[in-house]
Amino acid sequence: MESDKSYEGDLEETDEEWDVEEANIRLEPHRQPRQIPENSSRENSAEEDADLQAAQLRRDGAERQLQYAPHIVGFPGAAGKPVGRSGSQNDAYASGIPAANNPYYPFGSRMDWEVARWAKVRGPGSTALTELLQIPGVPESLGLSFRTSDELNEKIDKRLPGAPALDVIACVRAIFGNPNFTPYLVFAPEKHYTDPEKTRRMYHDMHTGRWWWATQEEVEREKPGATIIPIIISTDKTQLTLFRNKTAYPVYLTIGNIPKEIRRKPSSRAYVLLAYLPTTKLEFVSNKAARRRMIANLYHVCMKKILQPLEKFGISGLSMATGSGVEHRVHPIFACFVGDYPEQILVALGYTGKCACCKIAHAKLGDYAPKCATDLRDLAAILDILDSFDTCPEDFLKSCAAAGVKPVIDPFWLNFPYTHIFRSITPDVLHQLYQGIVKHLVAWLIEAYGAAEIDARCRRIPPNHHIRIFENGISSLSKVTGHEHDQICRILLGLVLDMPLLDSTVSPAPVVRCVRAILDFLYLAQYPVHTDDTLALLDDALARFHGDKQVFVDLGIREHFNLPKLHFALHYSQSIRLFGTTDNFNTEYTERLHIDFTKDAYRSTNRKDEFAQMTVWLERREKVHRHAQFVEWRLNQSGIPPKPRSLSWSPPGLDLNHRLHLAKRPSVMGVTVEGVVADYGARFFKAALARFIALTNQPEITRTQLERAVWDIHLPFRKVRVWHRIKFLQEDPCTRKLKTVDSIHAQPSRTNSQKKLIPGRFDTALVNDGSGGLTGIKGYHVGRVRLVFSLPPAARRLLFTHESAVPTHLAYVEWYTKLRPRPEADHLLYKISPLVDDRGDPICSIVAVKDIRQSAHLFPKFGPSAPSEWTSSNVLDLCQTFYINSFSNKFMYRTMY
Repeated sequence: MESDKSYEGDLEETDEEWDVEEANIRLEPHRQPRQIPENSSRENSAEEDADLQAAQLRRDGAERQLQYAPHIVGFPGAAGKPVGRSGSQNDAYASGIPAANNPYYPFGSRMDWEVARWAKVRGPGSTALTELLQIPGVPESLGLSFRTSDELNEKIDKRLPGAPALDVIACVRAIFGNPNFTPYLVFAPEKHYTDPEKTRRMYHDMHTGRWWWATQEEVEREKPGATIIPIIISTDKTQLTLFRNKTAYPVYLTIGNIPKEIRRKPSSRAYVLLAYLPTTKLEFVSNKAARRRMIANLYHVCMKKILQPLEKFGISGLSMATGSGVEHRVHPIFACFVGDYPEQILVALGYTGKCACCKIAHAKLGDYAPKCATDLRDLAAILDILDSFDTCPEDFLKSCAAAGVKPVIDPFWLNFPYTHIFRSITPDVLHQLYQGIVKHLVAWLIEAYGAAEIDARCRRIPPNHHIRIFENGISSLSKVTGHEHDQICRILLGLVLDMPLLDSTVSPAPVVRCVRAILDFLYLAQYPVHTDDTLALLDDALARFHGDKQVFVDLGIREHFNLPKLHFALHYSQSIRLFGTTDNFNTEYTERLHIDFTKDAYRSTNRKDEFAQMTVWLERREKVHRHAQFVEWRLNQSGIPPKPRSLSWSPPGLDLNHRLHLAKRPSVMGVTVEGVVADYGARFFKAALARFIALTNQPEITRTQLERAVWDIHLPFRKVRVWHRIKFLQEDPCTRKLKTVDSIHAQPSRTNSQKKLIPGRFDTALVNDGSGGLTGIKGYHVGRVRLVFSLPPAARRLLFTHESAVPTHLAYVEWYTKLRPRPEADHLLYKISPLVDDRGDPICSIVAVKDIRQSAHLFPKFGPSAPSEWTSSNVLDLCQTFYINSFSNKFMYRTMY
């Protein structure tokens, strides 16, 4: 007897629910009706088509270069070569452990050690731990060698070998000798080329940049056989409390020999805390100018105290062993400083409102002046001025003012060898782009278009794995984080691409072009691999913005563009050529370190004389981390793990080969054919499946024969197994761990545990017709996935002549119109519409799930005003014209151009 239910079975527990707030049905702010701007929907002119085609070819050529293994030229001679061998760090550590037969010493057992490790790394505070251990029977049941938190601390302090002192050379030695990094360390620079003629360079990790090669040449002239350790320093003041205004000023260090894919992960512990700088505001000094000078001098005195050993060992070198005991003569050389704008100005002795690197005047910061990238401040002249303090102190202040530098008597970098401090200031994507340029751009757009209409469109953006739906809009957001600005950037172009300006006398086209140019610059700047050609695209994007920025002056929004963060964008391409891509240096990484090294440490104190307590807490935790590595080494007795090798070239951080994944167990075990139609909207499921069966069995069949064959196919089943989510996984190139990077939902409406109706969600996707490549639109079509299913095994054997050739997982897809050869002018997005037949019914078909490349987010064409009946959950059903979002994620950006 047939069940009345259209489907049965339990939903997959891991499916994420997409919840739509009740804000969708509340009254919205009043929005003024608007006129459709002239030429808002027009065909590209012949001249525009020609320009777009040329740009498309340039971009296509640049993207294809990233897919192939580079032609590598190593540094000649003995640079980076070992000079001897000694015991490994683990051997040295073992010498301090008296119990040779107990790998957990000074803890008696594995349980004893694991509890101690948990208590210091993940556990509660010391009082809570002591109260737990004082429960009768707990220590005895667990076999613990300590009964209180104080006993555990005493064991760690006295019986575990010491953590490295807060000395820069000791910290460098600890990182360089960490056995976990040994398989990945880079000892010498290389030149990577995209062509066999070696004319076009490729840049990614720090050793592929020009700085390391040039510095290696200088060192080799004096000390052949050197191994350079590029020192990367970051300082960033952070808030410890919300109400008492307590701050910490940590100094972090890492080295450029570690690949960026490892270095940028906090869990790898490739950064170490060097020191906490004083946070005093010197409020007892009444003269503000004198106070600022004293604070700047205090900063540099402290930094010099910390980093002074680099002056000697950068020139003479010293012996240092890797985790496997291989000795190198290393030269630790200050290479890069990572910090936000105030920190950059402080380090470079500059004044707020000016560039930290070049000589351009404040009034010229808004100009497009590419020469600034190489026309840096005169380091030799500034060094002469700084030296004049000893010979002519009465003119020192005047000389500093004339040179545009703060009168700091002894900058910490003054005697660093092979260092040009104005070249060492690196790009800061978080503060310069997201919290700088993007923040300004969003404010300008809200003023140009009006907050009400922009917010209304935010609420009607269709959902996607990579997209956040701002139910309350973006105009009212306060204290916007870098992550939130990143999410805003993914939808920003779709909000304004067809919206009229409040000032109807000004064409919106230049505004749209500015938005597109800034987003192009933002996404290109974050490429984890660059070539000379992609850097040309980066510079071109910035030039396009400057070419159209006058529109914001015409609208009365800006009077000038003398913004230091906007100006610094001119330095990006040159910095990438010198030091590698921007993901080598990003303050986002050190922002995350604040949690481990400052905020958590502060919470462990009694808030009195906190920095001494924080230092002790961090030292104990570092000892536990080091002992954990040693215990693992002792248990495995396998030495240094071999470095995993990729079977083919995979650009660091730019692997586009995602692994498609479906859960082993279907979301619903059995959905009837009627349920497929009623609940999933797959109206023509039977016909589409019949066509798929006929074409699979007879690939060369004609259209007429196909229509006849369809009538002879009868489906010998009543139910199909259904999946509600397709996942795309990516493998970490270093750890080989998998993470979800994309997903596609095809799930009907349902009621959650609070009896609230959750609308159905059927995502759009890019489908490969068999000729699509890793980049570019050729061979790709956009479809809306209505159903992901598999046929019963018995039915497969009856329906297909070659069952083994039939994919296990299939998808029912409703198609959109074919992509045009070129995108639309101004916003450079591809326009599509639902593909329908003469009766208005959707054109649909069955495809193999393996042919689905990735999710595709669509921008609705809102018109002059977003229709009030549209919501995020129904806009794909009601809207008839869309634009493919190139900015939904960085993988889509490389595909849709």
